Amino acid sequence: MLEIEHFLKVVENDAFVEGHEVLEEAWHRLKKLPEYEEEAKILKGLINASTALALACKGKKEGALRVWQTYEKYAPLINTTPSSHKKLYKEAQTLLLRKYALYM
Repeated sequence: MLEIEHFLKVVENDAFVEGHEVLEEAWHRLKKLPEYEEEAKILKGLINASTALALACKGKKEGALRVWQTYEKYAPLINTTPSSHKKLYKEAQTLLLRKYALYM
């Protein structure tokens, strides 16, 4: 999945809206496949984390905190869902938490 690698690059550069857009197509594709339901939820969480950071950068902290809660809801799936992308998801999680500390 090239999308998660692209996500890591844009989020590293604080392009949080683009981070959302990068994963959205993959999320829509996976959520339609029952065998990828948990992985789709991981992507949904990453998308919401990126969106929350975009809101925080615009000074919309209250909205950002609400959206971040969706990320927190799905974040545990990164550790429990079998995926060939687990290493990249964990890398995304570490990056997002670092950005959270900076902007939220």
